[in-house]
Amino acid sequence: MEKIIYPPARTSNAEETLAGVAFPNPYQWLEEDSDEVLRWQAAQNVLATRTVEQWPHFSQLTSCVSLFTTARKLSAPRSAGGRWFSLHTPDGATQAVVQVTEERGGSPRTLFDPAAAHPEQPPFLSWLAPSPDGRTLAIGLCADGSENNVIQLIDAVSGAFLPNPPPQVLMDAWAGGVQWLTDSSGFYFTALIGPAHDFDLRIFHHDLTGGGHTREVDAPLPKGSGSYPMLCTEPQGRWVIAMRAPTNACPVAVMDIRADSRTWRPFIDRVDGTVAGHLIGNCYYAMTDVGATRGRIVAIPLDSATPNDPSSWKEIVPQSDAVISGVRPVGNRLYVIETLDAYARVRIFSLGGEFLGTVPMPGRGVISLLHVPGIEVTLPLISSCMPVDSAGFIFGYSSLTTSWGLYLHEPGDAPLQTLIPPDVRIDGAVVEDRSAISFDGTEIPYRVVRTANSSTEGPLPTLLFAYGGFNWPFVPAYPGAMAAFIASGGVFVHCHLRGGGELGREWWEGGRLQTKQNCYQDLYAIAEDLISRGVTRPDLLGVTGYSNGGMMAAVAALQRPDLWRVAVPRVPILDLIGGCREPYGRWGINMDFGDPDNPDEVRRLAGFSPYQLIEDGGAAYPAVYIDAGETDPRCPPWHARKFAARLQAAQTGDAPILLHLWENAGHGFATAKDVEVKEATEWLAFVMMELGLRPPPALAKHETRSSPSNPDPDSQPRG
Repeated sequence: MEKIIYPPARTSNAEETLAGVAFPNPYQWLEEDSDEVLRWQAAQNVLATRTVEQWPHFSQLTSCVSLFTTARKLSAPRSAGGRWFSLHTPDGATQAVVQVTEERGGSPRTLFDPAAAHPEQPPFLSWLAPSPDGRTLAIGLCADGSENNVIQLIDAVSGAFLPNPPPQVLMDAWAGGVQWLTDSSGFYFTALIGPAHDFDLRIFHHDLTGGGHTREVDAPLPKGSGSYPMLCTEPQGRWVIAMRAPTNACPVAVMDIRADSRTWRPFIDRVDGTVAGHLIGNCYYAMTDVGATRGRIVAIPLDSATPNDPSSWKEIVPQSDAVISGVRPVGNRLYVIETLDAYARVRIFSLGGEFLGTVPMPGRGVISLLHVPGIEVTLPLISSCMPVDSAGFIFGYSSLTTSWGLYLHEPGDAPLQTLIPPDVRIDGAVVEDRSAISFDGTEIPYRVVRTANSSTEGPLPTLLFAYGGFNWPFVPAYPGAMAAFIASGGVFVHCHLRGGGELGREWWEGGRLQTKQNCYQDLYAIAEDLISRGVTRPDLLGVTGYSNGGMMAAVAALQRPDLWRVAVPRVPILDLIGGCREPYGRWGINMDFGDPDNPDEVRRLAGFSPYQLIEDGGAAYPAVYIDAGETDPRCPPWHARKFAARLQAAQTGDAPILLHLWENAGHGFATAKDVEVKEATEWLAFVMMELGLRPPPALAKHETRSSPSNPDPDSQPRG
């Protein structure tokens, strides 16, 4: 590769001070969206694209990535008033449409098509929520990829927009959009007050009667940055539950909306831990990590005199060797969602705790219960506010080798039904479950995915994919566009680093705050284990991750440049010191990285904050491609700009440092498919160029009908 000439970036003597500790901030000017900055950014984008498009295999890789970038945004259908509503992405389309049928499995009709309504720039359909009577559909539309969305109301018969929708902007789709009242007269929703980076969310009620009126609700929940307040309605239409979030989610208060007074009554408001579930009758059945770091199911009466006393809770399902992530009532049964070694398992219990059986899984993979497209894990808080479907237990399923499908299990001995089969699988791929020993003796699990014909070869180009933060369950799900790396003969490694939530609360606590460095040490242990096994070499090794995992990839490139040939931080936060200036950033840093008000903690933060880790005097770093979104409210683009400029100036080796900030793209959960394919192709091309890997010849879509009698190729443990 010829020597790259980077767009010039001036420096200044600016400093960043946090808790009285000062740090140089030579590229502070790149935090602004000035004309100068945007010109510099555009030049970086052109350079990144031109560099990878010169690779002779770029077009072939585009086709491969397009094939595997399917079914990521699968969402469960919603039933209401005898109708079924669902999102569907037609072949060749870049956005999903809303479809409705008059019965499950019936012939669908398109109720709303964003491309037809807005042909110049189709908005992203973030979520859908039909009214209980099935007459009105609420949807969330995101116009710029940021996840920020606005509510639109649609007549379920005519498809016409209804007047006077709420004017507020929702932060994202994580709260499921809106919570309808049982009589369909209106709904609650959580929306922003001010800009997204302030992360100031409030609860509103929209009344459809009388032409529509929206008002803020005074609920007993914390206000301001760091709070994700939610109101959940229960199926019988009597109770509204005020949920504290996002961490340590709890039902802090309840209100009887049939009562004349409509006053809030405190419920579980003084418990340190998660208590999240569903109201059945007058009893709250919940998953909790209080007294059980791997989770248990408890029942708490609404009229309990001591709801904050865990010893008064009735234990329904005790803690086991599995990690419980949620509970779903279906009729008079509880479907308990859990992971065993990070693979999904669902057990069925009576309301009294009697074990009734296990849901057959299509293979060894993961499940999702959410009606929110793109969110591929079961989170206790969010799933507790999702409506319960009376038809049975509906869930999405995928594995490391198979894309998402949708399944139904009905109570009793009925077999698992396939509602939507998985679209593709990585032909000939196998999964090996392995583990490495970290610096402190902790066993760190990881999964190796590669094609069967490469299983005896080595060393091979290898890409590590990891997250390790915020108690987020980083489960072994379908890798999407990264399947192209596997199909090309590369080794893909899914890592379970401490800091994630997939192995229980202790796993999270072992990689956050004062123990955050453990997360990175775990990553290095996996890389060194792969090298010692002969799977790969440092000059054939890459690392990537998104968000917190993007920061991890940057930390890895700077702390251990000897381990990697290439690193791709995706939608990353990269300046932990400067990030504390913005409320959203400060909230996240305070929760998982350290106390920004403590000088000693600030110095510790700087020890793994990528922007501060760069040696301005010069060092030889691996090749780095920074992939970020221009409209990202979670990890704003200035992080990527400052980091790229400083790293380009510091690089003394020959490896390139590239930056691409994508228009109309944010954190990844509201990106149109065409942008997603271009984005993934570019960073994957960079990785494969560096590792000497070529895409395979033209592939045809391989359809699969996975079922318990026809399991995935990775349905048995290997290695």
